[in-house]
Amino acid sequence: MPDNGESAVVVRDLEKRFDHFVAVDRVSFEVARGEIFGFLGPNGAGKSTTIRILCGILAPSGGGGTVAGFDIVSQAEEIKSHIGYMSQRFSLYEDLSVDENLDFYAGIYRIPPEKKKERKEWALEMAGLAERRSALTGVLSGGWKQRLALGCAILHEPPIVFLDEPTSGVDPVSRRKFWDLIYDLSGRGTTVFVTTHYMDEAEYCDRLGLIYRGRLVACRTPERLKTELMPEDVLEIYCDRPREAMEEIQDLAEVKETALFGTSLHVVAGDGDSALAAVRDRLSRAGFHVRQAGKIAPSLEDVFVSLIEAHERELPLQSEVKG
Repeated sequence: MPDNGESAVVVRDLEKRFDHFVAVDRVSFEVARGEIFGFLGPNGAGKSTTIRILCGILAPSGGGGTVAGFDIVSQAEEIKSHIGYMSQRFSLYEDLSVDENLDFYAGIYRIPPEKKKERKEWALEMAGLAERRSALTGVLSGGWKQRLALGCAILHEPPIVFLDEPTSGVDPVSRRKFWDLIYDLSGRGTTVFVTTHYMDEAEYCDRLGLIYRGRLVACRTPERLKTELMPEDVLEIYCDRPREAMEEIQDLAEVKETALFGTSLHVVAGDGDSALAAVRDRLSRAGFHVRQAGKIAPSLEDVFVSLIEAHERELPLQSEVKG
Protein backbone atom coordinates (compact mmCIF):
# COMPACT_ATOMS: atom_id res chain seq x y z
CA MET A 1 0.00 0.00 0.00
CA PRO A 2 1.11 3.61 -0.48
CA ASP A 3 3.00 5.19 2.39
CA ASN A 4 2.01 8.42 4.10
CA GLY A 5 5.30 10.26 3.56
CA GLU A 6 5.75 13.66 2.02
CA SER A 7 7.62 12.42 -1.06
CA ALA A 8 5.66 11.55 -4.19
CA VAL A 9 8.75 10.07 -5.88
CA VAL A 10 11.85 8.59 -4.24
CA VAL A 11 14.78 7.34 -6.34
CA ARG A 12 17.91 5.71 -4.94
CA ASP A 13 20.98 4.79 -7.04
CA LEU A 14 18.81 4.11 -10.10
CA GLU A 15 20.57 2.41 -13.01
CA LYS A 16 19.56 1.32 -16.50
CA ARG A 17 21.85 -0.40 -18.97
CA PHE A 18 21.22 -1.40 -22.57
CA ASP A 19 24.01 -3.86 -23.34
CA HIS A 20 27.14 -1.70 -22.99
CA PHE A 21 25.29 1.64 -22.87
CA VAL A 22 24.68 3.15 -19.44
CA ALA A 23 21.53 5.23 -19.94
CA VAL A 24 20.91 6.00 -16.26
CA ASP A 25 23.92 5.99 -13.95
CA ARG A 26 23.26 5.75 -10.17
CA VAL A 27 20.71 8.58 -10.04
CA SER A 28 19.15 9.59 -6.69
CA PHE A 29 16.56 12.28 -5.91
CA GLU A 30 13.16 12.91 -4.30
CA VAL A 31 10.10 14.81 -5.48
CA ALA A 32 7.78 16.36 -2.90
CA ARG A 33 4.01 16.04 -3.12
CA GLY A 34 2.49 18.89 -5.13
CA GLU A 35 5.86 19.94 -6.54
CA ILE A 36 6.63 20.81 -10.17
CA PHE A 37 9.89 18.93 -10.65
CA GLY A 38 11.83 19.46 -13.86
CA PHE A 39 14.30 17.06 -15.42
CA LEU A 40 16.54 19.16 -17.64
CA GLY A 41 19.09 17.84 -20.11
CA PRO A 42 20.02 17.53 -23.78
CA ASN A 43 18.65 14.81 -26.05
CA GLY A 44 20.21 11.48 -25.12
CA ALA A 45 20.89 12.47 -21.51
CA GLY A 46 18.69 9.77 -19.97
CA LYS A 47 15.56 11.80 -19.22
CA SER A 48 13.05 9.63 -21.06
CA THR A 49 14.63 6.39 -19.84
CA THR A 50 14.31 7.56 -16.23
CA ILE A 51 10.70 8.61 -16.66
CA ARG A 52 9.77 5.27 -18.27
CA ILE A 53 11.26 3.41 -15.32
CA LEU A 54 9.30 5.56 -12.87
CA CYS A 55 6.10 4.94 -14.85
CA GLY A 56 6.56 1.15 -14.67
CA ILE A 57 7.24 0.82 -18.40
CA LEU A 58 10.91 -0.21 -18.07
CA ALA A 59 12.53 -2.29 -15.35
CA PRO A 60 15.67 -0.79 -13.77
CA SER A 61 19.01 -2.60 -14.00
CA GLY A 62 19.91 -1.54 -10.48
CA GLY A 63 18.85 0.64 -7.58
CA GLY A 64 15.25 1.29 -6.66
CA GLY A 65 12.64 3.71 -5.46
CA THR A 66 8.96 4.41 -5.04
CA VAL A 67 6.28 6.32 -6.96
CA ALA A 68 3.10 7.24 -5.08
CA GLY A 69 4.40 4.90 -2.37
CA PHE A 70 4.65 1.88 -4.68
CA ASP A 71 7.93 0.09 -5.36
CA ILE A 72 9.22 0.62 -8.92
CA VAL A 73 10.61 -2.92 -9.08
CA SER A 74 7.89 -5.07 -7.51
CA GLN A 75 4.77 -2.92 -7.92
CA ALA A 76 5.07 -1.50 -11.45
CA GLU A 77 1.44 -2.36 -12.33
CA GLU A 78 0.11 -0.59 -9.25
CA ILE A 79 2.11 2.49 -10.19
CA LYS A 80 0.46 2.65 -13.63
CA SER A 81 -3.00 3.08 -12.12
CA HIS A 82 -1.88 5.90 -9.82
CA ILE A 83 -0.14 8.15 -12.35
CA GLY A 84 -0.81 10.05 -15.54
CA TYR A 85 1.75 9.74 -18.34
CA MET A 86 2.16 11.84 -21.45
CA SER A 87 4.89 10.61 -23.78
CA GLN A 88 7.14 12.58 -26.14
CA ARG A 89 5.30 11.29 -29.18
CA PHE A 90 1.67 12.22 -29.68
CA SER A 91 -0.14 9.09 -28.49
CA LEU A 92 -3.78 9.81 -29.28
CA TYR A 93 -5.81 8.51 -32.22
CA GLU A 94 -5.90 11.13 -34.96
CA ASP A 95 -8.82 9.52 -36.80
CA LEU A 96 -11.01 9.83 -33.69
CA SER A 97 -12.70 13.01 -32.50
CA VAL A 98 -11.71 14.83 -29.33
CA ASP A 99 -14.76 13.30 -27.59
CA GLU A 100 -13.94 9.80 -28.82
CA ASN A 101 -10.36 9.99 -27.59
CA LEU A 102 -11.59 11.03 -24.15
CA ASP A 103 -14.10 8.15 -24.19
CA PHE A 104 -11.32 5.73 -25.11
CA TYR A 105 -9.07 6.82 -22.25
CA ALA A 106 -11.98 6.86 -19.82
CA GLY A 107 -12.40 3.19 -20.67
CA ILE A 108 -8.68 2.44 -20.25
CA TYR A 109 -8.70 4.05 -16.80
CA ARG A 110 -11.99 2.33 -15.90
CA ILE A 111 -13.67 5.54 -14.86
CA PRO A 112 -17.13 4.64 -13.45
CA PRO A 113 -20.03 5.54 -15.79
CA GLU A 114 -21.55 7.88 -13.23
CA LYS A 115 -18.31 9.90 -13.10
CA LYS A 116 -17.28 9.72 -16.76
CA LYS A 117 -19.38 12.68 -17.98
CA GLU A 118 -18.14 14.94 -15.19
CA ARG A 119 -14.48 14.09 -15.86
CA LYS A 120 -14.86 14.52 -19.63
CA GLU A 121 -16.45 17.94 -19.21
CA TRP A 122 -13.71 18.95 -16.77
CA ALA A 123 -10.97 17.84 -19.20
CA LEU A 124 -12.60 19.68 -22.11
CA GLU A 125 -12.93 22.86 -20.07
CA MET A 126 -9.40 22.57 -18.66
CA ALA A 127 -7.91 22.15 -22.15
CA GLY A 128 -10.17 24.78 -23.74
CA LEU A 129 -11.56 22.20 -26.17
CA ALA A 130 -15.27 22.30 -25.31
CA GLU A 131 -16.12 23.94 -28.66
CA ARG A 132 -13.87 21.51 -30.54
CA ARG A 133 -15.16 18.29 -28.99
CA SER A 134 -16.51 16.98 -32.32
CA ALA A 135 -13.39 17.87 -34.32
CA LEU A 136 -11.13 15.12 -35.60
CA THR A 137 -7.98 15.05 -33.51
CA GLY A 138 -5.82 14.89 -36.64
CA VAL A 139 -6.87 18.38 -37.77
CA LEU A 140 -6.00 20.09 -34.46
CA SER A 141 -2.87 22.23 -34.20
CA GLY A 142 0.10 20.95 -32.22
CA GLY A 143 -0.81 23.06 -29.20
CA TRP A 144 -4.40 21.79 -29.08
CA LYS A 145 -3.24 18.20 -29.49
CA GLN A 146 -0.90 18.57 -26.51
CA ARG A 147 -3.70 19.94 -24.36
CA LEU A 148 -5.94 17.04 -25.37
CA ALA A 149 -3.16 14.58 -24.55
CA LEU A 150 -2.81 16.15 -21.11
CA GLY A 151 -6.58 15.96 -20.57
CA CYS A 152 -6.56 12.26 -21.44
CA ALA A 153 -3.57 11.62 -19.16
CA ILE A 154 -5.28 13.10 -16.10
CA LEU A 155 -8.90 11.98 -16.68
CA HIS A 156 -8.65 9.56 -13.74
CA GLU A 157 -7.35 12.30 -11.36
CA PRO A 158 -3.91 10.78 -10.69
CA PRO A 159 -1.90 12.24 -7.78
CA ILE A 160 1.23 12.30 -9.97
CA VAL A 161 1.56 13.15 -13.66
CA PHE A 162 4.68 12.49 -15.76
CA LEU A 163 5.13 14.70 -18.82
CA ASP A 164 7.95 13.69 -21.16
CA GLU A 165 8.99 16.77 -23.17
CA PRO A 166 5.31 17.73 -23.53
CA THR A 167 5.91 20.94 -25.50
CA SER A 168 8.54 19.67 -27.95
CA GLY A 169 7.78 21.08 -31.40
CA VAL A 170 5.03 23.39 -30.13
CA ASP A 171 5.05 27.12 -30.81
CA PRO A 172 6.06 29.50 -27.94
CA VAL A 173 2.53 30.80 -27.30
CA SER A 174 1.12 27.27 -27.03
CA ARG A 175 4.02 26.30 -24.76
CA ARG A 176 3.19 29.16 -22.41
CA LYS A 177 -0.50 28.18 -22.33
CA PHE A 178 0.44 24.57 -21.66
CA TRP A 179 2.50 25.68 -18.66
CA ASP A 180 -0.51 27.60 -17.36
CA LEU A 181 -2.30 24.22 -17.27
CA ILE A 182 0.64 22.69 -15.39
CA TYR A 183 0.49 25.48 -12.79
CA ASP A 184 -3.23 24.87 -12.41
CA LEU A 185 -2.65 21.17 -11.82
CA SER A 186 0.03 21.88 -9.23
CA GLY A 187 -2.25 24.37 -7.51
CA ARG A 188 -4.81 21.57 -7.12
CA GLY A 189 -2.21 19.40 -5.36
CA THR A 190 -1.05 17.25 -8.29
CA THR A 191 2.66 16.40 -8.41
CA VAL A 192 4.09 17.19 -11.84
CA PHE A 193 7.30 15.56 -13.10
CA VAL A 194 8.29 17.11 -16.43
CA THR A 195 11.28 16.55 -18.69
CA THR A 196 12.49 19.33 -20.97
CA HIS A 197 15.49 20.64 -22.87
CA TYR A 198 14.10 24.20 -22.97
CA MET A 199 15.93 26.49 -20.56
CA ASP A 200 13.05 28.97 -20.33
CA GLU A 201 10.66 26.17 -19.30
CA ALA A 202 13.10 25.02 -16.65
CA GLU A 203 12.68 28.38 -14.90
CA TYR A 204 8.99 27.56 -14.33
CA CYS A 205 9.79 24.53 -12.15
CA ASP A 206 9.91 24.51 -8.35
CA ARG A 207 13.07 22.40 -8.51
CA LEU A 208 15.33 21.10 -11.26
CA GLY A 209 17.42 18.00 -11.74
CA LEU A 210 20.15 18.54 -14.33
CA ILE A 211 21.03 15.28 -16.07
CA TYR A 212 23.89 14.66 -18.49
CA ARG A 213 25.20 11.38 -19.89
CA GLY A 214 22.92 9.50 -17.53
CA ARG A 215 24.19 11.23 -14.39
CA LEU A 216 22.41 13.73 -12.19
CA VAL A 217 24.91 16.59 -12.00
CA ALA A 218 22.83 18.94 -9.82
CA CYS A 219 19.41 19.18 -8.16
CA ARG A 220 18.18 22.49 -6.70
CA THR A 221 15.71 25.31 -7.24
CA PRO A 222 16.45 27.38 -10.37
CA GLU A 223 17.54 30.30 -8.20
CA ARG A 224 19.88 28.19 -6.06
CA LEU A 225 21.40 26.63 -9.17
CA LYS A 226 22.33 30.09 -10.42
CA THR A 227 23.58 31.45 -7.10
CA GLU A 228 25.28 28.40 -5.57
CA LEU A 229 26.71 26.48 -8.52
CA MET A 230 28.18 29.33 -10.52
CA PRO A 231 31.06 30.80 -8.46
CA GLU A 232 32.70 32.23 -11.59
CA ASP A 233 31.81 35.57 -13.17
CA VAL A 234 29.88 35.70 -16.44
CA LEU A 235 30.58 38.39 -19.03
CA GLU A 236 28.25 39.32 -21.86
CA ILE A 237 29.97 40.65 -24.98
CA TYR A 238 28.22 42.28 -27.92
CA CYS A 239 30.48 42.68 -30.94
CA ASP A 240 30.60 42.15 -34.68
CA ARG A 241 31.26 38.61 -35.98
CA PRO A 242 30.60 36.95 -32.59
CA ARG A 243 31.51 33.42 -33.73
CA GLU A 244 34.92 34.55 -34.97
CA ALA A 245 35.35 36.66 -31.82
CA MET A 246 34.70 33.59 -29.67
CA GLU A 247 37.49 31.70 -31.43
CA GLU A 248 39.77 34.70 -30.95
CA ILE A 249 39.39 34.90 -27.16
CA GLN A 250 38.90 31.31 -26.05
CA ASP A 251 42.64 30.71 -25.55
CA LEU A 252 43.06 33.65 -23.17
CA ALA A 253 44.40 32.61 -19.76
CA GLU A 254 41.69 34.68 -18.04
CA VAL A 255 38.86 32.91 -19.92
CA LYS A 256 37.50 29.56 -18.71
CA GLU A 257 34.64 29.01 -21.17
CA THR A 258 32.97 30.81 -24.07
CA ALA A 259 29.58 30.25 -25.69
CA LEU A 260 27.34 31.93 -28.25
CA PHE A 261 24.08 33.32 -26.85
CA GLY A 262 22.07 34.63 -29.78
CA THR A 263 23.93 37.70 -31.04
CA SER A 264 26.17 37.93 -27.96
CA LEU A 265 28.98 35.96 -26.34
CA HIS A 266 28.96 34.69 -22.79
CA VAL A 267 32.37 34.36 -21.22
CA VAL A 268 32.96 32.50 -17.95
CA ALA A 269 35.94 33.69 -15.92
CA GLY A 270 37.32 33.34 -12.41
CA ASP A 271 37.96 37.09 -12.21
CA GLY A 272 35.49 39.03 -14.33
CA ASP A 273 37.31 42.34 -14.20
CA SER A 274 40.66 41.03 -15.40
CA ALA A 275 38.95 38.85 -18.02
CA LEU A 276 36.95 41.81 -19.29
CA ALA A 277 40.13 43.86 -19.76
CA ALA A 278 41.89 40.96 -21.51
CA VAL A 279 38.93 40.29 -23.81
CA ARG A 280 38.56 43.95 -24.78
CA ASP A 281 42.29 44.21 -25.50
CA ARG A 282 42.43 41.01 -27.59
CA LEU A 283 39.35 41.85 -29.65
CA SER A 284 40.48 45.43 -30.22
CA ARG A 285 43.89 44.26 -31.43
CA ALA A 286 42.21 41.76 -33.76
CA GLY A 287 40.01 44.42 -35.34
CA PHE A 288 36.67 43.58 -33.68
CA HIS A 289 34.30 46.36 -32.66
CA VAL A 290 32.98 45.76 -29.11
CA ARG A 291 29.64 47.56 -28.77
CA GLN A 292 28.91 46.52 -25.18
CA ALA A 293 30.61 44.35 -22.55
CA GLY A 294 30.15 43.74 -18.85
CA LYS A 295 29.38 41.32 -16.04
CA ILE A 296 25.88 39.83 -15.83
CA ALA A 297 23.99 37.45 -13.54
CA PRO A 298 24.37 33.86 -14.79
CA SER A 299 21.49 32.24 -16.63
CA LEU A 300 20.43 28.61 -16.22
CA GLU A 301 22.10 27.91 -19.53
CA ASP A 302 25.37 29.39 -18.22
CA VAL A 303 25.14 27.12 -15.18
CA PHE A 304 24.30 24.05 -17.23
CA VAL A 305 27.11 24.63 -19.73
CA SER A 306 29.56 25.19 -16.86
CA LEU A 307 28.48 21.99 -15.09
CA ILE A 308 28.71 19.97 -18.29
CA GLU A 309 32.22 21.30 -18.95
CA ALA A 310 33.25 20.32 -15.42
CA HIS A 311 31.61 16.91 -15.86
CA GLU A 312 33.49 16.30 -19.10
CA ARG A 313 36.78 17.17 -17.45
CA GLU A 314 36.18 14.75 -14.58
CA LEU A 315 34.93 11.75 -16.52
CA PRO A 316 36.34 9.87 -19.50
CA LEU A 317 34.32 10.36 -22.67
CA GLN A 318 31.56 7.77 -22.86
CA SER A 319 29.59 6.57 -25.84
CA GLU A 320 26.46 8.64 -26.26
CA VAL A 321 23.74 7.35 -23.98
CA LYS A 322 20.23 6.72 -25.16
CA GLY A 323 17.48 8.91 -23.73
